[in-house]
Amino acid sequence: MTSATSGDSARVYQHVPQLARLREQVLLGDVWKQPEMAYRDRILVTCTILATCGKLDELKVWMRRGVENGITLDELRGMVVQLAFYVGWPTALGAGKAALELFDKAGKPPA
Repeated sequence: MTSATSGDSARVYQHVPQLARLREQVLLGDVWKQPEMAYRDRILVTCTILATCGKLDELKVWMRRGVENGITLDELRGMVVQLAFYVGWPTALGAGKAALELFDKAGKPPA
């Protein structure tokens, strides 16, 4: 999320406290702590879902968080290719665009 989006989210949680409670207690307090999947794997799944739904601002945040938690750029590239065949080319292209900042920061594209 961009800073504007983050600020907007905080404002939504202020105006809809039940949503904030569900986020804190259920999503972050339970779902994200389930032992069946590692945190980094949950992030990769979340990235795939966000890409599929076209939530590209959120996808950028989760891709960055994923890299910070051990997801490699090659894994993100693999996700983009997988999306192309299972969800569609435009979705994959959108996910690739969401990752461009991370790819560019890493330097030269792979050969």
